[in-house]
Order: sequence, then C-alpha cells, then structure tokens
Amino acid sequence: MSLQIAVLALQGAFIEHEQMFRSCGAECFELRQKTDLRRHFDALVLPGGESTAQSKLLRELDMFDELAARIRAGMPVFATCAGIILLAEKIADSEVHHFGGLPITVKRNAYGRQLSSFWAEEYFSGVGVVSMPFIRAPQIESAAPAVEILAFYGGYPVAVRYGNMLAMTFHPEITGDKRIHQWFTNNICTGNL
Repeated sequence: MSLQIAVLALQGAFIEHEQMFRSCGAECFELRQKTDLRRHFDALVLPGGESTAQSKLLRELDMFDELAARIRAGMPVFATCAGIILLAEKIADSEVHHFGGLPITVKRNAYGRQLSSFWAEEYFSGVGVVSMPFIRAPQIESAAPAVEILAFYGGYPVAVRYGNMLAMTFHPEITGDKRIHQWFTNNICTGNL
C-alpha cells in the first residue's frame, strides 16, 4: 500500500504539494472538513497561504484539536511558509499560538510584501543545491539546539527538521524539483532518520 498523505486544503497553495507528492509515488487527498479526518493518512502537509486564516478555519471546522493531537503523537508533517508559522512555538511580536511543537521563533512576512518575493539557490542538507522561492516568507529568528537546520539563506535557517516535522520558510512545491518532497517521503515518513 502506498503512502497516504493528507494535504490541508482550506486556504493557500496546496495543489502543487499534491502534484509533487504524487510524482514521488504517494497518494494524496485534501482535508477540507472534519469528516475528512476519518480517512487514514500517514503524513500531513501544512501548505503556504495565510496562517491566521488557516488556523481560524481549522477551529471553525472543529479540525484543529484532532490535527494538533496527531502532530503531538508523531505524525510526519511537511510544512511550508504559513505551515511553519502554524508549527512554531513562538511568533515574534505576537501572542498568537497555533499548533506549536516546533521549538523555533518565526517572524511573519520578514522579507516584505508579495512584490518583494524572490528566488535563491542554496544547499539543502541531504538533497543538494535547490531553488528556494520566498513569497511573503517568514524568517526563523531562533531555533532550539535540538532542531536540525537543513538549509540557510542570508545567515538565517530556512529549512529545519525536528522529530517528525520538516518545515521550510520557502516554497519547494513550485520549483518543479521534487527532491525535497522525495527526501521527506523516503526519510521522515519511513522513519529512516
């Protein structure tokens, strides 16, 4: 049986993640309502978009607590941009808390507005040099010693791994390069690391 990946599809850029994971041999379905949580899934994708809107919708649809419990229980999570904000234990200049569990501090929209978006190329540990699209991206300001930093840009971490979580401030799903998604399925989802 192939890997079953649930992609949060309440708001934001989720279709590209589905396409990437399917190209890696996984099966994907979208989480849009509470009944979707009854389906079996081995991993969860928290996509880019607007973290406040996603968190609000998760609570309104009564999905937040169950997903939080699954994350705490060790379900593999792949998070990008807004997704890393949902996982972060602390958001700079904010008292807002979402799922938490990832011991980092992030700053929202650290690189500016949509018009300030840019691409960079940097080394990603275990993968190689990858393209990194930053779109209204958050910045990881600090990380606990137990957090493994997989990539840097401009002196700041931009990709981290902590237990079952792989989280990035950029958008690998729009590059056409599936290596990061494949690394997640091969390593974190299978417990090889």
